[in-house]
Amino acid sequence: MDKGELLTRITIWIAIGGYAVGVCLLLVFRESQTWQRRARLVWTIGCLALIAHTISAFHFYHHWSQASALREVERQTAEVTGMSWGGGLFINYAFLTAWAADVIWWWRGLDGYQRRHWAITAVWQFVMIFMVFNATVVFKTGVVRWVGVGICFGLLAIFSTAETRRTLRKRRATEKTSAKPLRNSAPLR
Repeated sequence: MDKGELLTRITIWIAIGGYAVGVCLLLVFRESQTWQRRARLVWTIGCLALIAHTISAFHFYHHWSQASALREVERQTAEVTGMSWGGGLFINYAFLTAWAADVIWWWRGLDGYQRRHWAITAVWQFVMIFMVFNATVVFKTGVVRWVGVGICFGLLAIFSTAETRRTLRKRRATEKTSAKPLRNSAPLR
């Protein structure tokens, strides 16, 4: 394995690791500002690694040729699906752009990031895991595929546990507010 292939492979695994660890910290330690800052840092490292992976692939594999990258995506897609389609390259560009935007949003402030509607986080995490699943399970074989399966199932378990915890917290908060007696209220007669 030459240095270009090594760099391209290492950067994608750092990106996947940054995503997996970052989202786990985000969901498991939701109440801790310290852990949220750590999650943000790991998440950012993952995003930067994906940018480095893209640059590395373009430099070492495609020699800065968009046409070469498009042909390779078409070839890989045809190999897996039987359909020669290069649109996955543009999906990857959109994904990278969205991840970078998400990192910027998070660095603008933990509070604002945490207050965003849960549906935004849910959809975004679905997109993230979909991309990891396709990159590791659909388009790879052997050990990489099994590692990808493990990562995806592990993340689904974390998502499920975190959603259950969020629902229970919300229910408890509702029960507490409805069970509190009103202060300074006159007794009923």
